[in-house]
Amino acid sequence: MTSRLAAQDITLAYGDRIVSSHVSLNIMDGAFTAIVGPNACGKSTLLKAFVRLLTPTAGTVTFDGRDVSAYKPKALAREVGFLPQGLVAPEGIAVRRLVARGRYPHQSPLSTWSAADERAVTEAMAAAGVSDLAGRPVEELSGGQRQRVWVAMVLAQETRYLLLDEPTTFLDITHQYELLRLFARLRDEGRTVIAVLHDINQACRFADHLVAMRDGHIVAQGAPADIVDAALMRKVFDLPSIVVPDPAAGTPMVIPTP
Repeated sequence: MTSRLAAQDITLAYGDRIVSSHVSLNIMDGAFTAIVGPNACGKSTLLKAFVRLLTPTAGTVTFDGRDVSAYKPKALAREVGFLPQGLVAPEGIAVRRLVARGRYPHQSPLSTWSAADERAVTEAMAAAGVSDLAGRPVEELSGGQRQRVWVAMVLAQETRYLLLDEPTTFLDITHQYELLRLFARLRDEGRTVIAVLHDINQACRFADHLVAMRDGHIVAQGAPADIVDAALMRKVFDLPSIVVPDPAAGTPMVIPTP
């Protein structure tokens, strides 16, 4: 399988504090990749490097063989969409107006709002399940509703690559699974999805490729069925467990043990 988005031997740091070193990862095109690992292990930092929000102190991140730093921001944003954590909406903005901001990479000073823009926003809101919230101020929504609005905004960007940092945060169990099914459908339609997930069982059920990180390094990667076992859970999470087939999906299911 090809890989247009890749990191080669990168070191990532905030000032003098090194978060990750000598990390290499090829993102599988047309696949759903889940990145898992304990808190503060470098998962979010890695996503930031892929979208040029953090420049490696060593190594390179490339898209189509070209260093991402060589792309103009709008040009890269037309190819790669990113949903970070902790976004805050402008005060008083309505849901549809916020989702419409996802069309920014496709706009120019001379362009006007088009039928394609309108369609993209409408379809993104429907996919994220927020069409009925279109006129509501974002600040009045629950945390879960806001999260789905942010997802709609990045979907409206209509990129072939979606990078999502803990997209199921604040969502109840029903909306978590609806969102993960949506990402799986996008994968089936040929888009590439990379998501940081905290629920290992959800990652195993929905992702084609799993990347397990700890202390800034990739410990293991591969198909969930090939790498997820009790030894990996202890090595990555310090979690005693057994791993059995999920009775519904047949994918690995982690059960913590005393």
